[in-house]
Amino acid sequence: MVNVDADSFLAIVAVAALASVLVALGGKRAVVPVVVLELVLGMVIGPDLLDLAQPDSFVDFFASLGLGMLFFFAGYEIDFGRIRGAPLKLAAVGWVISLTLAYGIGGILASAGLVFSLLFTGSALATTAIGTLVPILGDAGELKTRFGTYIMAAGAIGEFGPILLITLFFSAGNPLSSALVLAAFIVVAVVAALFAIRGVNLGWDAFERSMETSAQLPIRVAVVLIFALAALAADLGLDLLLGGFVAGIITRLAIGGREVPILESKLSAVGYGFLIPFFFVVSGIEFKLDTLTSHPHQLVKVPIFLLAFLIVRGAPALLLYRGVLDLRDRFALAFFSATELPLVVA
Repeated sequence: MVNVDADSFLAIVAVAALASVLVALGGKRAVVPVVVLELVLGMVIGPDLLDLAQPDSFVDFFASLGLGMLFFFAGYEIDFGRIRGAPLKLAAVGWVISLTLAYGIGGILASAGLVFSLLFTGSALATTAIGTLVPILGDAGELKTRFGTYIMAAGAIGEFGPILLITLFFSAGNPLSSALVLAAFIVVAVVAALFAIRGVNLGWDAFERSMETSAQLPIRVAVVLIFALAALAADLGLDLLLGGFVAGIITRLAIGGREVPILESKLSAVGYGFLIPFFFVVSGIEFKLDTLTSHPHQLVKVPIFLLAFLIVRGAPALLLYRGVLDLRDRFALAFFSATELPLVVA
């Protein structure tokens, strides 16, 4: 029988609910995204402060489910019909510039003895946490805007470009074997996409009928797809995030141009109502505050890395988008692009 720490579980879901209450009380004046509150409250109830919740295998399992759902929504929100053309081209060019800056700064930090690996640090600096941005942009009503299109394009490449680099060059095997494994995953994903598109087209009437019944066929199929691809990615030694993200893309492609607010609402209830806030609270719990407090000199690195994030991902946004976004939006794009979490923590 699995040993479950019910007190920790209750503390996590309670502060996740509290974060939502605080944002609701703030109304339109709320300036702190719910994601940030979840992280901070997780730190507060974690072992370094109140010690109300402890991470264990059971808690980590649910946090992993939340991470998979988070990146499912990141993939689902990417509409290739919207981001193709200028948004995707600018995002790709910007990321190449970011990568060049990142490895340059990584080399400087390595020579100064502040980091151990130039290549890993450079890859981490060039990332954008699209999974973290999706709920923030969604709450702000920016996902469907012109600005949202550009940030989603930049985020898609900025998140998974570094992950692919890590997969190819930092895995246990050699780059060739890693590339073959990645190619195998892509082949399986393409086949799954073709079956999903055909299945939805043939059985759309059944999908629609079941949305208002206890069968909930579309939700169950989407959940199976998320966990199947996440499990496949993990079994192949790839990043779990890749599986969830690809599942979101496949779901978007399968739905096509159909408007399905009921489906999206129910998926959001599962994800943002429970699993995703659970992940963010657990991330706060697992944050090692004692590392900073017991080694005060490490605090010096914090502003250095924050500045490095902003230079690496923010500078291309300010320079490349002058003809398509006004100055205010370019600054917003710079700061959003410099939002980093999963790969940096990893």
